[in-house]
Amino acid sequence: MNSSHSDLQIAGDILEVQHLLQPAREHPATVAEFAGLARAIAADRSQWAHLVQYDAASRWYHRLRTGPGYEVWLLSWVPGQGSGAHDHGASSGVLTVLTGELAERSERSVRALTTGSQRVFAPGYVHEVVNDSLEPAVSLHIYYPGLTDMPMHPSQSAPASQDVVPA
Repeated sequence: MNSSHSDLQIAGDILEVQHLLQPAREHPATVAEFAGLARAIAADRSQWAHLVQYDAASRWYHRLRTGPGYEVWLLSWVPGQGSGAHDHGASSGVLTVLTGELAERSERSVRALTTGSQRVFAPGYVHEVVNDSLEPAVSLHIYYPGLTDMPMHPSQSAPASQDVVPA
């Protein structure tokens, strides 16, 4: 087959295709759009860097913004801090590491999450996020719908609790 020829041909005016003419949505509605929102916020340090605080006694968190049906949270993690094993109730989410390194532990694996790493999860997904490194870390979390429940699960590193704290 000659690589300069293609079986794909465009017929008519591609700008007439209606789905390409739709205006960009003001707020995300798909997993890809939420992941894109997280990447856009991560890339613009002026939106979040001045807000970050570190607390040696407990994880620090701040709701950065809300939109129709979703919330964006900023979290900091000093070395040794973790979330405990939990799920996010009826919420799906996107976790993005802004600075530093975190470990995500689930029933199936342990993943190293470095700056720029993203994890997308569905409702009911049980995991634990921990800063096992020697440096602080900052992460961004988007929940849709907004986080209303965060059931804790038994783990060796943290006792069960019913507090709703983003992770």
